Amino acid sequence: MAFVKIFSLHALISFVFFCYTVSPSPSASSDVELLLGQIKASLQGNTQDIILSSWNSSVPLCQWRGLKWVFSNASSLSCSVSSPHWTSLSLFKDPHLHLLSLQLPSANLSGSIPRELSEFPMLQSLYLNFNSLTGTIPLELGYSSSLSDIDLRENFLSGALPPSIWNLCDGLVSLRLHGNLLSGSIPEPALPNCSCENLRFLDFGKNNFSGNFPDFVTRFGGLKQLDLGSNMFVGSIPQSLDGLRLEKLNLSHNNFSGVLPTFVEPKFGVDIFEGNNPDLCGPPLRGCGGNSSSRLSAGAIAGIVISLMAGSVVLVSLLIGYVQNKRRKGRGESDDELEEEEDEENGDNSNGDGGSSESKLMLFQGGENLTLDDVLNANGQVMEKTYYGTVYKAKLADGGTIALRLLREGCCRDTASSLPVIKQLGKIRHENLIPLRAFYQGKRGEKLLISDYLPLRTLHDLLHEIKVGKPVMNWARRHKIALGVARGLAYLHTGLDSPITHGSVRSKNIVVDDFFVARLTEFGLDKLLVPAVADEMVALAKSEGYKAPELQRMNKCNSRTDVYAFGILLLEILIGKKPGKSGRGSEFVDLPSMVKVAVLEETTMEVFDVEILRGIRSPMEEGLIQALKLAMGCCAPVASVRPSMDEIVRQLEENRPRNRSALYSPAETRSGSGTPF
Repeated sequence: MAFVKIFSLHALISFVFFCYTVSPSPSASSDVELLLGQIKASLQGNTQDIILSSWNSSVPLCQWRGLKWVFSNASSLSCSVSSPHWTSLSLFKDPHLHLLSLQLPSANLSGSIPRELSEFPMLQSLYLNFNSLTGTIPLELGYSSSLSDIDLRENFLSGALPPSIWNLCDGLVSLRLHGNLLSGSIPEPALPNCSCENLRFLDFGKNNFSGNFPDFVTRFGGLKQLDLGSNMFVGSIPQSLDGLRLEKLNLSHNNFSGVLPTFVEPKFGVDIFEGNNPDLCGPPLRGCGGNSSSRLSAGAIAGIVISLMAGSVVLVSLLIGYVQNKRRKGRGESDDELEEEEDEENGDNSNGDGGSSESKLMLFQGGENLTLDDVLNANGQVMEKTYYGTVYKAKLADGGTIALRLLREGCCRDTASSLPVIKQLGKIRHENLIPLRAFYQGKRGEKLLISDYLPLRTLHDLLHEIKVGKPVMNWARRHKIALGVARGLAYLHTGLDSPITHGSVRSKNIVVDDFFVARLTEFGLDKLLVPAVADEMVALAKSEGYKAPELQRMNKCNSRTDVYAFGILLLEILIGKKPGKSGRGSEFVDLPSMVKVAVLEETTMEVFDVEILRGIRSPMEEGLIQALKLAMGCCAPVASVRPSMDEIVRQLEENRPRNRSALYSPAETRSGSGTPF
């Protein structure tokens, strides 16, 4: 049995501790006995597995599924049907027979990775990909004697990658961990300048790894394929990456910034870098020229925002420096007049950032009584800030209140592109959508979206905020909210002459009134933004757990990506947990995976929020189980099998809670008393 090289004092201490705790005694079991004992029990978890049932002392070793054997002299065990070993039972007692390969991909395994795998002296390959394994990657795996190929892709493994994994570096050829829930930074090898010279394939994609780019990887000179995509890495991509002769590379959908390495061969396209920080630049992406003027404009906007927060400030007076005194009555300028003027100015305002000759106010249904003076002289109070703008609560002179969304300079498309979108949004009226009442464009290109101010809580606050006096969020109320959101999305998808994709379905964009009527905000907003800014919505959807697997750029969003986000939202309503990352350093919460694990462990009822189960005798009769199945159907990885929003509305309507009385008790709060919601 070959011994592992120990690279540092820390690793030596770990190895000695390991030997005292898990190494076999002189009378230890053979490889066969180890498989029948700890390995089989760990991999099948709490359920009996058909494939593992072949691991039975009454069945010849050659008929055990997923295994390859080798003798101590390195000769392979022949397991062809014509071989005498096919029916031999005597091999169980052969001390020279050892496990060479464990291959159980897509075997419906639901347990954990056994730490005892390190005790097989000649095990070279471990393929447990496409299963439902949970727990962490055991530290002991890094103390295996001869592992060279490890494939643990598409499981539910969580926690940090153990540093001991690099103890295998001398013989490691492939390490594939794609599509798990692993988190934290990538640990460095214990040995300085470790080169892992035999390593060819390294796949850490689609996890929750964070921290900076693992620079030590650039020392792995034999690496052919590297995948760090769909994680949460930050910082710059090292120039030393150029020294690797990579055939495949994926660094997309992280938060990398700075200047890209200068690759000797321009064989990589923009797709391997997409979904990162907009500041990432260099071939094949945009150039890295300065943009001090845009930064100056952003700083000016920030100064204006701070001033507005002080209160009693003339909002647009600070933005444009001059307020027209002409008062426009009724509907003001007609839509046609506005469009004609914008077309005339197109030559001088082709980039959408230049000013027009005068300020314009476009009015829609419900906003007919607004005037230009009303808007420009309203006192603004900052309610919310985003990367594309700021929302204000604005007090009108007559005592009324409106909501103003000021779109950040440089974020909007040009006037010719945005005006048709504004007109379409202004016509949308549905009880589950917050209507646009007016649109203002100032002399210097500043744009304001004007809507009703609704002093309501968001669904996010109702589900996750801890506060005395909040209403009890029982199933009847949650169902009404979910149905309202579904109806609003269905109207956007199929109720308009030109369908609209919401693009940012999440609990923070849903407001709820006293009677649990839900209304969506921000629908169609991405159509007004330049592509780079709109793509930030995708990054936000990813961090908050609402991003459909196939969605890469916001201009690729469609009704099916909305359905996926609604599925996550419905799970959030049912489970009561925030999807995605809830804060710095927190783990990524994958709600669909949580449900899958609960179903496999036959603990489905435990996945529901405790508050939602109160007073429910039969989850099936009350529609809870049906809602959970519907949510998981919405979250299907393959977009084409997801239901439409119309079908979702139909299913929610058919499976309403039978106990509706709890819906009509607005004074019922979580404290049992307090102010009504």
